[in-house]
Amino acid sequence: MNSQEYIELSIRIDPFSEELAEILTSEIAELPFEAFSSEAPYLKCYIQKDLYKAQDVKVVLSGMTGLGAAISWEANLIQGRNWNREWESEFSPIVVDGTVTIKAPFNKDVPRTRFNIWIEPEMAFGTGSHHTTFMMMQQMLALENDIRDHVVLDMGCGTAILGILAAKMRASKVYAIDIDAVAARSAWGNARWNRVGSRIRTLCGDASLLQMGSYDIILANIHRNIIIEDLPTYVRSLRKGGRILLSGFFETDIPAVLDAAAPLGLSPFRTLTREGWACVGMEKVGESEKNN
Repeated sequence: MNSQEYIELSIRIDPFSEELAEILTSEIAELPFEAFSSEAPYLKCYIQKDLYKAQDVKVVLSGMTGLGAAISWEANLIQGRNWNREWESEFSPIVVDGTVTIKAPFNKDVPRTRFNIWIEPEMAFGTGSHHTTFMMMQQMLALENDIRDHVVLDMGCGTAILGILAAKMRASKVYAIDIDAVAARSAWGNARWNRVGSRIRTLCGDASLLQMGSYDIILANIHRNIIIEDLPTYVRSLRKGGRILLSGFFETDIPAVLDAAAPLGLSPFRTLTREGWACVGMEKVGESEKNN
C-alpha cells in the first residue's frame, strides 16, 4: 500500500471469531481491497479511495447472512500514510521446516537455510506468513523429486513465493500467473531479485492462459470457489501422473474440493491442516486407474 488516500472499511462481527473474519476476508478479497486486519470485534479492510464502491460491498456482505453472526459496517476516509513502511517494521522472517526462509531486505542477521527467498513485502499479495502458503511450501518440499527438472505452474501467484521456491528446487520452467497486474509485476521483480528470472515466466490473466502449455505440477493457493470453478481447466493442462497442490480454503471445505476433483480423475495423496486451513495434494490418474 502506498501513501495515497484510502478507505477503511470496518466490518463489525457479533459474535466475533477469527474463522468468520477469515471467511469475510475471502469474500471481500474478490473486490480490489489491498489489505486486511482483524481487531475484534472488527475486520478492517483497506482500498484505494478511487476504487471504492459502496454498492459492491453491500452486495458481497448481503450474501453473508448465513454465518450465524450479525454483520454491520461503515466506511471512513483515512489520509495517506506510508503503509508499507509501517507494515515492514512488523515483518519477521518466516522459516518453513528449517528448510525454507522468506525474508525482506530490512531483516538483519537471519540464519541461512537450504532455500532462501528474498521478497519486497506487499500486503496485498502474500509474504508466506499465511497458513495456506506455509502448507503449500511443506507439500512442495515433500515433492522435491517431482519438481526437479519438471514444468511448474504457480496459479494466482501473488508475490510468486511458491514459483520462486519451485525454481530454486530446480524446476526446468515455472509459469507464474495472476489476474492482478500489480501482483504479476511484483512476481516478475521478485523472480529477478532471487536470480531465477530466467526460469520463471510471469503472466497477467486468468485460468484461460493455461491452454498455452501443459504442466507436471500445478500450485493453486486461491479461494475455494475459484478452485472448484477452474479445476477442470487445471486438469486439462496437467500431464498424466502430474501433481496438483490446492489450498486457500478451510478444513471444512475439503469434502467439496474432493467431490469436484474425483470426476476429473484426481486422486488425493496427502492432506495437511493448520489452524483450520487445509492444503490438499492430488495426482492425475488415468481412466482405468480412476475406475478401479
